[in-house]
Amino acid sequence: MREPLYRQRPVEPNPASFDSARRINDFIVQCEAFSNCYLLQTEQGDIQVNAGMGIEAPVIRHNFAAFSDAPLRYLVLTQGHVDHVGGVAHFREHNPGMQVIAQAGNPEHQAYDARLAPFRADRSAFAFTPKFAAAFGHYAEHGYTEFPPQDTPRPDILFQDRHSLSLGGLEVELIAVPGAETNDSLVLWLPQQRICLTGNLFGCAFGHFPNLVTIRGDRYRDALTVAAAVQTVLDLAPDTLLYGHHGPIHGAALIREELTVLRDAIHHVHDATVRGMNAGADVHSLMRDIALPAELEVGQGYGKVAWSVRAIFEHYAGWFHHASTTELYATPRSAVHADLVELAGGADTITQRARDRLGAGDYLEALHLLDIVLSVNPGDSAAAQVAAAAHETLLEQSDNFWLSAWLRHRLEALRGGAAQDAPAGAG
Repeated sequence: MREPLYRQRPVEPNPASFDSARRINDFIVQCEAFSNCYLLQTEQGDIQVNAGMGIEAPVIRHNFAAFSDAPLRYLVLTQGHVDHVGGVAHFREHNPGMQVIAQAGNPEHQAYDARLAPFRADRSAFAFTPKFAAAFGHYAEHGYTEFPPQDTPRPDILFQDRHSLSLGGLEVELIAVPGAETNDSLVLWLPQQRICLTGNLFGCAFGHFPNLVTIRGDRYRDALTVAAAVQTVLDLAPDTLLYGHHGPIHGAALIREELTVLRDAIHHVHDATVRGMNAGADVHSLMRDIALPAELEVGQGYGKVAWSVRAIFEHYAGWFHHASTTELYATPRSAVHADLVELAGGADTITQRARDRLGAGDYLEALHLLDIVLSVNPGDSAAAQVAAAAHETLLEQSDNFWLSAWLRHRLEALRGGAAQDAPAGAG
């Protein structure tokens, strides 16, 4: 009977530390970071996979130096996200002649991220500010207080579908899988060793349902494109997966089983959503009702099925849900919240009803009511107290990285804490 692998693996990403590198085999070194970096060693120089964020790059380089003093010949970027490309300039500075390789969509994706950098930083802060604070403290303990700026590099080599390179007897194939994580996603395939380096192709945590759209704000990912990328890796039949986060996955049979379940889980959710749409179901009903059967169990610690149902629905149908004419105009529902408070005879009446709903276990209904009060009077301490109690219970029930981070963030705000911003590009 299958024991889903996600139950045995961590979920949360963490920045590079001075003790986060280890040897995977006789020629590959892994450095855990916000996104893992790998060093492939050959007799004619090394190949590095991903560069970390700018602030992490010196730590990653320090860690790799303990295993190799060979020149770095190539740096491969598995995707254009900031936690993969930000350290490129630092590695160029210390490795003259190094060539950076990426899929052809990389410049567009970097431009897209740069265009929205302030928005990204603000929307990511709730999840990553504590992690950056811990990283800065850790780096300071090692005498490291000056950080390279975040790079937006120009790759030296761009390819469309496939690109092969050979160095020191090591054969490397780069295979494009655009659209699965970013529009420039790629995987590295080492055919001699049957090792596949996937980057964050299926999200942060392996064995979990992918984020078809992140709650920090990003482009929608097409479910069928993600499933096709899973199939691409399945077809390679790797013996080892080196993932974008945490440790390796070993064993051809285990990898085949896990990827098959992941592919089929994505198809199940996609097909159920499409059937519901065609039957006239609304998005909230589908989010509530669609679930995975036991044989397709995957984790929901990074992406969630309900969120992906909404992403699929809106990917196909857009933002207009045909629920209210008001969706088509610029006046939000909150514009009548003051009227509702007045009609209820004051905020206390609504807050009491929310307290009653909370006591009945209707946490989200309570929050809908409290949103009315708090949008009219953000300083209403009674409403904030009830809202905090609802968030506390929801946090106790959450096993999802993003949801838990958001609930903690809201709790801090409801209790009067001041949330700090994450460094630009976080997340």
